[in-house]
Amino acid sequence: MGSVVSSLRRLGVAAGLMTGVITLAGCVSQQAKAPPQADSVRAIAKEAYLYAYPMLYNYKTMYVQAIHPGDKAYVGGFGKFRHYSQPYTPENREIVTPNNDTPYSWAWLDLRAQPWVLSLPATPKGRYNVFQMVDLYTYNFAYAGVRSTGFGAGNYLIAGPHWNGGTPKGITKVLRSETDFVAILGRTSLNGAADVKNVQALQAKYQLRPLNAFERQPAPAAAAPVDWLPWDEPRATSVDFIAYLNQLLQFTQPQPAGEEAMMRRFATIGIAPGKPFDASKLDAATRQSIADGVADAKAALLQAQKQTRSSIGLFGSREAMGSDYTKRAVAAAMGIYGNSKEEAIYLGYEEDAQGNPLDGSKAYVIRFEPGQLPPVQFFWSMTLYDLPGRHLVENPIKRYAIGDRTPGLKYGKDGSLTLYVQHARPAKGNESNWLPAPEGKFNIVARFYGPKPAVIDGTWKLPKAELAP
Repeated sequence: MGSVVSSLRRLGVAAGLMTGVITLAGCVSQQAKAPPQADSVRAIAKEAYLYAYPMLYNYKTMYVQAIHPGDKAYVGGFGKFRHYSQPYTPENREIVTPNNDTPYSWAWLDLRAQPWVLSLPATPKGRYNVFQMVDLYTYNFAYAGVRSTGFGAGNYLIAGPHWNGGTPKGITKVLRSETDFVAILGRTSLNGAADVKNVQALQAKYQLRPLNAFERQPAPAAAAPVDWLPWDEPRATSVDFIAYLNQLLQFTQPQPAGEEAMMRRFATIGIAPGKPFDASKLDAATRQSIADGVADAKAALLQAQKQTRSSIGLFGSREAMGSDYTKRAVAAAMGIYGNSKEEAIYLGYEEDAQGNPLDGSKAYVIRFEPGQLPPVQFFWSMTLYDLPGRHLVENPIKRYAIGDRTPGLKYGKDGSLTLYVQHARPAKGNESNWLPAPEGKFNIVARFYGPKPAVIDGTWKLPKAELAP
């Protein structure tokens, strides 16, 4: 799947939470005459945890990148880009399933006081970039970049839910978010180590400015400081997930249409925007019922992950995702910040054609028949990772991925392409198409940038990994 959460969530990589306590009676909506029964509390807690899960891990990333200066993932606070350009190697052990196709440019925006403007330079033809806008729910609410907005320069105004202004002069497009805080995840294609300086030169031209600076006007009054709840993973994935969710919900107002009945159910266990929550003040039975519901949600999420083989349909806008909150949670668990299917699709190999786990003690071939190369607008790649670590694999030719940009890749006279995935060096003449594997177990993530309709609708199939003859 997409490597970003892979990267940050496993790395260990929301308004001020009011002080106070909550009793069970305080959890009950005004219309309710009695607290919900244990089974009802458990079911509601399960539903609420699945709803909250992607928001929790989104907050985790925002916390380490934009709020907590002591973290090594800190990007410099809100409104600042942090660019990455150096290719990953097997020595980079802090990142899992790293992606060398498109180094990242990370930023977070606070839209409460005013919108921000993302200014992009003209992008050279042959260079791919994309700027994915993600709200607090983890919906991909907007895109800029060569696929969505073209290769020309542009100024994109990113506005929160409470901004009512028109389109300022010089703005190419207005991008509207449902939430007050958003992430920008930029990606710029890298064609090997020799291309790093070119990527850095382009990244240096990506610019973020508050609207007043873009218009050369005085700044508006600043938004109130936020007393952010420190990220504590054991706490955030326990009964206390409610405290984190309540903190985040006050930055998602107004409430989305269609969620009213669900939020009324959630209110019966203490969930409401900005509402104080102290799990220690719950009676033992209610606390246990919520804990049981969280456990049920975790089990359901794990089961759903096991049944997911593709990123298609996992990531997208609210309109595209609908009300399938379990799917939204699966996306966060398997690869938070994955692209919408129109931008990129991630498929993978965990098993060979016989259904056995991929293992370096065996040799495999992946053959694209004539006319069956991946149909993409931009490019495709396959990156190999060891298991269970999901790191790049050391090898004598220092090749960690293979794809249509790999120098020297050899095609058959009929237009076919055969890749050799194995630990030992392949037969002479096949090294150009070799994707080196470790001695033990591994998997492969295939990434398709600008997938054409045949990839998106499943008409085109990724060939199986066959045992080499």
